[in-house]
Amino acid sequence: MLSLLPSIVVLGLAAFAALQLTLNRESSPGKKQERFAVARVLGITTVLQGIHFVEEFGTGFIGQLGAFFGLPAMPLSFFTVFNLLWLGIWIAAIPGLKSSQKWAFFAAWFLAIAGVINGIAHPLLAVAKGAYFPGLISAPFVGIASVWLWIRLQQATE
Repeated sequence: MLSLLPSIVVLGLAAFAALQLTLNRESSPGKKQERFAVARVLGITTVLQGIHFVEEFGTGFIGQLGAFFGLPAMPLSFFTVFNLLWLGIWIAAIPGLKSSQKWAFFAAWFLAIAGVINGIAHPLLAVAKGAYFPGLISAPFVGIASVWLWIRLQQATE
């Protein structure tokens, strides 16, 4: 389980930040258009994150991430189930955002934060490695969409 440590730390911090944002920001009934805009951007960002997952899966991300940190590879089954579960949560959150459900805002904030981290981390890992690092091609698109999602979330909440 040591192989999960980098992901647990980074995603745990992202989840904590997403929880704080969810608990401290509300979407008033008058922000219906803004919530619908967030839902659309969440859909786009989720598609890009799905593409990113496929790139990581197909290019050996779990083995290379472990090796980068001197750890064993993350179990492929865990990586796959974790990613598919979150993709499902984000898809389910799209209508949840429209009806202002807190859990849906948590899911969206989490993707916004984790997506920005992805957009920054993959290029940095590639630079540190001096070569392509799995996920590098799609990560900037996820990062940009996640910034857009963050902006829309801020507009839909106060």
